[in-house]
Amino acid sequence: MTRRTRLVCLLLAGTVLAAGCGSAAREPGGTAVPMRPPSLATSLVTATGTWAVAVMGGPAADNNNFWQLFVRPAATGRWRLATPPGVASNGGLVVASPGGQSVVAGFRPSQDLYFSPLATTDDNGTAWTPGVLDAALASVPDALAAAAGGGRLLALLASGEVQLSGPGGTGWARLATHQALATSAAGRRCGLGSLTAAAFSSAGVPLLAGSCTHHRGTAGIFAHTSGTWHLTGPTLPARYTHQDISVLRLTTTGGTTTALLAAGTGSATQLLAAWSTGKSGSHWTLSPPLPLHGAKPTSASPGPGYSVAVVLAGNHAQAITGPAGTWQPLPALPPGTATLAPEPAGGWDALAAHSTKLTIWQLQTGHTAWAITQTISVPIQFGSSG
Repeated sequence: MTRRTRLVCLLLAGTVLAAGCGSAAREPGGTAVPMRPPSLATSLVTATGTWAVAVMGGPAADNNNFWQLFVRPAATGRWRLATPPGVASNGGLVVASPGGQSVVAGFRPSQDLYFSPLATTDDNGTAWTPGVLDAALASVPDALAAAAGGGRLLALLASGEVQLSGPGGTGWARLATHQALATSAAGRRCGLGSLTAAAFSSAGVPLLAGSCTHHRGTAGIFAHTSGTWHLTGPTLPARYTHQDISVLRLTTTGGTTTALLAAGTGSATQLLAAWSTGKSGSHWTLSPPLPLHGAKPTSASPGPGYSVAVVLAGNHAQAITGPAGTWQPLPALPPGTATLAPEPAGGWDALAAHSTKLTIWQLQTGHTAWAITQTISVPIQFGSSG
């Protein structure tokens, strides 16, 4: 090889590398890898309080990471530990509420556990009733959903199967599989990639969400009505026609279904919140876009009404109060912030985890600095899951 030839090869290689910088990761077949949902750290608002999930302890590699559940009852306004006892929580926790004081917690399997224990409370976590899902919940914050009234549960499994329970969270039966949904008429219209969330509409219609990897510009939210799955996600503006769309969150609170969408890939990705009060998850309203500039959401928390807060890598956060508002940056988050939870009077609580201590920082509406309001010591038996 001559010196000139070597120089040309180096220039070509540099061009290829430069073209790859800042672009989205791609699968072996050349398809862009959709953005994954944020972590299991999140918050949930019910009629009688606010719940939050955060991981505490030590390194996951040593099985010293323990996911914890906290509750702030409306009657007291103070956070307290409410993790259901008796089950190792190294694999993660997901929560759902059918309304009132009731909350269902699902444990993801870890180590030698191959199914997902469940626990239900009807008194804001003072007492828990054990249950079981004889399968593994998916590792997404919306892997478990509860229908308002009646106690039906919807579970998205790690295998891609979706199961629906009868009243009271019993009598589980298969509702769908990833393959069946992907090959259905609605799934083919989306070009369904992975499933990312399960929810019920305000009227109790099962909803599923995922990424549309082959039909760009399509929001992959599906409703199960009359025994068939239908695409029911929001129709996006024309500027997203050639964008990859992934649904990162899908949850229903107080009669409003909230979705968080990622549009685009790589540094050009934008976030969109969408809200629906339709009986089958229809009639959506979209937020303005939030350019991410390469940052990834690490936690997302739908609040009451139309509010949403997103924690981004680098201790940054953005919040929006509804479709008529705009995304607003919050002051730099306290170190260790795992997730945000809405304050009843407006503003947000930042839950910061450091080993066995949880610190609650509050940002009141109109203020520009976080203030410590509470600390909680969490008893963790290090090495108990090794």
